Amino acid sequence: MNIKYAREIKVGILATVCLFLLFFGFNFLKGVNIFSPTNGYHGTFSHLHGLEEQAAVYIRGHKVGQVDRLHYDFTRDSAFLVDISIHKDIALPQGTKMALIADGMLGGMAIELQFPDSPITNDQSPIAKGSFLPTTYVPGLIESLQGELLAHVDEAVQEVDSLVAALRTQVEGEHIKHSLENVDRISGDLTSVSANLKHMMKTQVPTIVNNADTAIANLNVIVADIKQADLKATVARVDKTVENVNGLVSDVRSQEGTIGQLIYNKSLYNHIDATVISADSLLTDLKAHPKRYVHFSIFGKKDK
Repeated sequence: MNIKYAREIKVGILATVCLFLLFFGFNFLKGVNIFSPTNGYHGTFSHLHGLEEQAAVYIRGHKVGQVDRLHYDFTRDSAFLVDISIHKDIALPQGTKMALIADGMLGGMAIELQFPDSPITNDQSPIAKGSFLPTTYVPGLIESLQGELLAHVDEAVQEVDSLVAALRTQVEGEHIKHSLENVDRISGDLTSVSANLKHMMKTQVPTIVNNADTAIANLNVIVADIKQADLKATVARVDKTVENVNGLVSDVRSQEGTIGQLIYNKSLYNHIDATVISADSLLTDLKAHPKRYVHFSIFGKKDK
């Protein structure tokens, strides 16, 4: 009997150890440390955005606990009740908020305990365990980008709608009609100009080309005549003439020649002037008394 009871006791102890190990392993896999005492707190949210049980609880990026349980009551505006547990040695100051944040880039959610901005003093008593904390929601990076992108897309759609409305107004109005009429008129004018140009190309251009050929031929003849001309002899004669003119000018400037004496010798000029005056007086007297200068008359007698 003793042996039988001893065996049953061993089996009971082994079963108890197995149950304990199973319970410990299950909680360990959930992230619960049964040997670490915790304090529980609560918060309500209108939307969980994918928050699940055993999600992490952070304080300034450091994990201090986990989400224990999620309750829901859809008859209330804040339908979800979130129970969290954190290490017992962490005292939450007054004004601490329970924020729902994105945990990483994969879309998971977590809880962050946000302390107030004002400095914490020792005079304030910490929040009692089991209390309800005020809650808030912090959009993640992807959600923020989606919001900004949707805002830009909305603005772009509004601008496209405005552009389409303006185009519709232009199309339905008289501007397009007048523009098309102007295009038709310009097309007709271009057709007429093209016909006139073709006619000119057929009738006038050949004549112009022939005249141009004739002018070019005459120009070639003139160039040939210029090439055949004795330019050297002509230039030599011009040089000789210029040399003679330069000699004449030099003689005048030297005051040795007749022209130089006439220009620079005042006495000669005065004599010539007196001679001219005397000749003028003589001609005047001759016109007045012509008989005075006739020595013989017709009959050979001298006039008194």
